[in-house]
Amino acid sequence: MTAFFESLLNNSQIQTTLVFVVLAVGAICIDLFMHRDDKPISLKSAIAWSIFWIGIALVFAVYLYFFGEKVDENGNVLISGKEMSSLYLTGYALEKVLSVDNLFVIMAIFSWFAVPEGVRHRVLYWGIIGAIVFRGIFVAIGTGLLALGPWVEVLFAIIVGWTAVMMLKSGDDDDEIEDYSQHLAYRMVKKFFPVWPKIYGNKFFMRQSEVDVELAKPENAEITIGRVQKATWYATPLLLCLAVVELSDVMFAFDSVPAVIAVSREPIIVYSAMMFAILGLRTLYFVLEALKGFLAHLEKAVIVLLFFIAFKLGLNATDHLFHHGYGISATVSLIVVLVVLAIGIIASVMFPEKAEDETKSN
Repeated sequence: MTAFFESLLNNSQIQTTLVFVVLAVGAICIDLFMHRDDKPISLKSAIAWSIFWIGIALVFAVYLYFFGEKVDENGNVLISGKEMSSLYLTGYALEKVLSVDNLFVIMAIFSWFAVPEGVRHRVLYWGIIGAIVFRGIFVAIGTGLLALGPWVEVLFAIIVGWTAVMMLKSGDDDDEIEDYSQHLAYRMVKKFFPVWPKIYGNKFFMRQSEVDVELAKPENAEITIGRVQKATWYATPLLLCLAVVELSDVMFAFDSVPAVIAVSREPIIVYSAMMFAILGLRTLYFVLEALKGFLAHLEKAVIVLLFFIAFKLGLNATDHLFHHGYGISATVSLIVVLVVLAIGIIASVMFPEKAEDETKSN
């Protein structure tokens, strides 16, 4: 038994997985304890917590640098700790910047559903839990598909490139308000539950007794739901909002997962990079919400990075097919991601877009 545990502790991949789980679960528990009340999160608090999550991600990067090397059965080093750390940081930075566009979509969803600021973090919490589950499924499928051959990388390159092209074509269409009542997730929830039309505290569901109490109030005299046909559970607008957020994130994952897999084929690197990036999104949302007007050119940086990742995937695939010998190293990938991201942020600060009304008046 002792020999078994010694061999277990000597397995670097198992150690890396355990360290990742301990860091992630511990940070989640701290975050949930500190944000257990339904109160708006201030910009100062959101920035502090965003730094906290970045710090946790960097702690894992340091661990990989010193202890994360991958070895074969004979003890030969396949991937050094330095390279593992570089791959991880590249995937983390890439997922973080790609998630920004998804957060802007979530802002539009919250606005359409008129979700109060105090309960937005609750919707984001359950949305992130769903993202963790679905990312795990997609990473397992994606890394497994790569074993089928280089043509899968070609397919991933096309998906990522197509996403960049569509973002490039969208232009100013992002400003249009989408009718989320026609969203697939919205319609699916309505098929299974009757919907109470008003937000009810922080609840996603209401019981019949709670609906009866609300119906007795004079301001709800015109509401017909629950008066004739009774039901055990009613969905609230918060559940509809959560469903739309979850499905939107699943669609976003079809683009982001191939992009991060392009960085590394190691499942633990891909998943940990994505998870630490995702776990910090809840507080990053409130930072972006406050600074949205100052990040006008960040989406352009996202488009450039998507084209870069599509090129990297295509280069890897053609090397496997034609053995041309060209490729992009982990270090170069990390530098490109950080430089493009920095340029997007600096350009947004130096050349902010004018408000639409000011442009029209001029």
